[in-house]
Amino acid sequence: MLQIFSTKSLVGIDIGTSAVKLIEIDEIKGNYKLKNFGIAKLPRETIVNGVVINAEPLIQAIKNLITNLKITNKEAAVSISGHPVIIKKISLPIMTEDELEPVIETEAEQYIPFDLEEVNIDFQILGINEENTDQMDVMLVAAKKAMIDEYIDALRNAGLKARIIDIDVFALENMFNINYTWEENETAALIDVGASVTNINIVRNGSSIFNRDVFLGGNQITEEIQKELSVSFEEAEMLKTGEEIEGIDQELLDQTIAKTSSSISREIQRTVDFFTGSSYAEIDHIFLSGGASKTKGFREMIEEKINSSIEFTDPFKTIKYDKKTFDTEYIKDISLFAAVGVGLASRKIGD
Repeated sequence: MLQIFSTKSLVGIDIGTSAVKLIEIDEIKGNYKLKNFGIAKLPRETIVNGVVINAEPLIQAIKNLITNLKITNKEAAVSISGHPVIIKKISLPIMTEDELEPVIETEAEQYIPFDLEEVNIDFQILGINEENTDQMDVMLVAAKKAMIDEYIDALRNAGLKARIIDIDVFALENMFNINYTWEENETAALIDVGASVTNINIVRNGSSIFNRDVFLGGNQITEEIQKELSVSFEEAEMLKTGEEIEGIDQELLDQTIAKTSSSISREIQRTVDFFTGSSYAEIDHIFLSGGASKTKGFREMIEEKINSSIEFTDPFKTIKYDKKTFDTEYIKDISLFAAVGVGLASRKIGD
């Protein structure tokens, strides 16, 4: 989306609804090593559907991470998602990137439901269209300038400079590509279930061919537990992930989690069904990540809905780490939170 020339590595800043994740990775000749990882919780209503509602707690959370982790690199990659972001795969006559650059805004007018003066537009040529070889597929991305400015301002006020503004689903793709290998024409669905948004990116040969944001996530489960069992939001969060609290009606808890998880699972199922039905292609592998994917029984419920096995994503699969600095159990515990952040921290200018 936005790239400014830099020769330094980047700090990945994943700003979610409930927390900020900071990840720093060193790369030497294609080998990655985890340098820093930290999570800072955000008060509710700080971020809503990807939009910054209250900047001060966000700024303070990033500052605390920088201080506590002793971060010296002040150049960052951050990603966005939500209603102000539009992603469309379109087909156009075959042309070079240089030829497409001056005409992309004209082409975008029919696909972007915003005034073009309000958005930043970017694109990526995906290759020849399989059904019409006289055309090429292009991934078109537009994001509201006001939203981008909010994120840039928050990072600047926290002492960081935004060098890359990415999109959550593409950060997932980047994470996948440095950790997993695939056979030719193999298709994988990457599903990241956050607090309020579920990002879905379906990739083939390592490139996105379909994506969707579902505006449901772990907070819906937490809020339903809070309401049905008359507990605090914090206690509901604990119960959601399997922690025990004395005096809780376990049967009611299980029913509440199942009911709300079913709504999210249904949307994931609809997305998968739409893709397979419209593209006549099967999905070979499904990978699940995001903090809400730790919800008790959640993975099993999605597996039942889509009648397919699901693997938890390992964003540190090929990333080495010093076991004196990072305990193996800690890495295992945080891995589901880290998928987007790893994708951001491994970004390079111009890729």
